[in-house]
Formats: sequence, structure tokens, C-alpha cells
Amino acid sequence: MPSTPPVPSTPSAPSAGISADRRTALHWVERWDRQQEEFLPEREALFDVLIDVVQESAEGPAPLVVDLGCGLGSIGARLLQRVPDATVVSVDADPVLIALGRAAYGDLRGLRFVPADLRRPGWVAELGLDRPADAVVSSTALHWLAPSVLTSVYTAAAGLLRPGGVLVNCDELERDQDAVPVLARLDRALLTREKARRLGADHGEGWYDWWEQILAEPALAPAVAERNRQGYAGEHHSDLSPGIEVHRTALREAGFEEVGTLWQRGEVQLLCAVTASPDGPSMALPRHTHNNAPAPRP
Repeated sequence: MPSTPPVPSTPSAPSAGISADRRTALHWVERWDRQQEEFLPEREALFDVLIDVVQESAEGPAPLVVDLGCGLGSIGARLLQRVPDATVVSVDADPVLIALGRAAYGDLRGLRFVPADLRRPGWVAELGLDRPADAVVSSTALHWLAPSVLTSVYTAAAGLLRPGGVLVNCDELERDQDAVPVLARLDRALLTREKARRLGADHGEGWYDWWEQILAEPALAPAVAERNRQGYAGEHHSDLSPGIEVHRTALREAGFEEVGTLWQRGEVQLLCAVTASPDGPSMALPRHTHNNAPAPRP
């Protein structure tokens, strides 16, 4: 099973809000990665595809990437392994997740955590970006936004991106069960079967189990207190926007020029949207044939 990405071995002072050392933080990060596979059994492969998209669409070797609902910074840590000159601005509202991410990955060059709530106006200004982003990414986070808020977040994300920039969202996104009931059932069945193959009968620690344990971690007491003060106590997010068409509609209303799925197994999708570019598409599609034979001469 894939391991948590390595971090620099140099010692550092504890992050604000957490008194644990990096080893303790990485222990919780490892447990986070495993419980996240309850939702995305092919999570590591999906992250590979997401990073491929960022690399393929970037205009240079040092892209600026914004990670919405970053959790512990899982995407940023993996992206910087493959694209070490990138800058990743990781955004999350939860003080506990931000504290753990900073403690585990705080010394990674190019990774910066920003505490901000996507549901509240003004979060874009808190990012402190000095140029348009090449990509906005997210994983298993945006489904908990209400549809109206989701549209606002996608609109703000479109404003962050350069012309021709991409938004990539990896999540469980359902088809309309009334419109296509058989396909919706097959989507759920495919995901269930993949989970059974990869995880077996004993799925180990789940989402709620992880949260119950992490909130009792003594080293995180200050971050937990701040979480309670901000009103996140007991809030573990709801499926307010689980449908794929909700996201497609919101992205189109946000002004993205192209919207489509790049990867899918059952309900799990890698949804991609592209901002308009006055110069047209930046990536020309090479001519080819499906059997790999030479393309006919013009």
C-alpha cells in the first residue's frame, strides 16, 4: 500500500496550535490516508492522474496550484514530489487539519497552508497570490458545499486561474438517479466492488473513528479548542452537492469554457474544467489513429 510522502528530515519547531513533533503528526497523516481510501479506494492512482493534468496543462516547470479543502495537504505533498519547483497554496477551514498539515509538511519548500472557509466571502484575498494560478485542485471536499455556495466557489476559482488554466476536482459524484437509474446503480456497484477488492471485509479505521481519536490527541488540544471556538465542533460535513450535474452546471455558470470527466470508476470521477483563452487551446491534439498506425497524409 502506498506510503505517506516523505518529508525533509531536518528538525523544526512545532507549528502554531500543535505541540506534537513531526513523527506524531505523520502517524496521524498515515491514518488519515488510510481512512480516506474508504471513500477513494484508488486514491493514489487518482492523485497521479490529477498531477498529470497539472503538469500537462502548466505553462512551465513551476506552476502555481491552489488546493481547496486541502485537509492535511495530501495533494500538495505528492505534487511537490513530482514537480519540486511548483508552489502549492493549500486552503482549509479546520484548525485541526491545518495544524497537522503544517506539522507534517511545513518544511516542504513550495507548500503553504492558508486557514480559510470557502463558505465565507473574502477567502480569495487571504490566499496572498502574486500571480494567476495555473491550476485549482480539490479532492473529496467540495461535495459538502451547498449548490449556491459551490457556484460561488467555482466562480472565485475561475477568477484565480490564468487563461487556459484548469480546475480539477476528484470526488464521489453521483448521476441523476431519476434520469438514469440503471447507470446510477451500476456506478455505486462498481465502487462497492472496488472497495471490497482493495480493502477486504475489514475496512479498518473510518472517517468518524479517525475524528473521534484525533480530537482526543493531547498534542492537538490547542487546535481542537480553536476548532470549537470557531464553531466546527461536531461538524463533519454533509453531502449537499453530491450530484455530478450540480457540479457541471455550477462550473458552466462560473464561466468555464470546457467541462468534462477525465477519469472515472463508478461514482468516483476526476472532473476537469478549463478557463477560456483568447489564443485558443494551448495544447494541440496530435493526429493519430486508434490502432497506432501512421496518420494519413493530408
